[in-house]
Amino acid sequence: MTAMLVSPVAPSSAVAAPSLEYAIKAAYLYKLAAFVNWPASSFESASSPLRICVIGDDPFKTVLDQAVNGVSVAGRPVQISRYDAAQPTMACQIAYVAGSSAQSRADALKALKGAPVLTVTDQGSDSDPDSEEGVVNFVLTDNRVRFDIDQHQAVEDHLALSGKLLSLAIEVRR
Repeated sequence: MTAMLVSPVAPSSAVAAPSLEYAIKAAYLYKLAAFVNWPASSFESASSPLRICVIGDDPFKTVLDQAVNGVSVAGRPVQISRYDAAQPTMACQIAYVAGSSAQSRADALKALKGAPVLTVTDQGSDSDPDSEEGVVNFVLTDNRVRFDIDQHQAVEDHLALSGKLLSLAIEVRR
């Protein structure tokens, strides 16, 4: 299973264009799901889709929709939803939190805190290195998309992350 997560999203070529960077991040978003256990109450039923929500400005455009087209995770079809701001009624299992003029990334993360949602963010800019981060935080290392994990936040959000996922992270904060 580790090869499934790493191989398609960590090509040997450098991350050269934003479209390639976000194609890799799109693949990570749905592949992360195989390594996360959510409380049963996170889904309406056993056949409910796995919902990935993009909150705020959408850097993926159609790349994310194309990446998940026809994909199922643990027997659940993957569904994409987009929101300007985080809302308690979104029913997302994974939320890529970008922030926008409607709601900052920090406010969106605060709105989701404690909910069983795997929050995913991009590394903060050089001008704001202390910006809030999700449970998974994408980082560019040696021109490759990698990630850090906040295990403590995952536990607070009632998520169980597999040891395999933790072993692939650059840094795990406990």
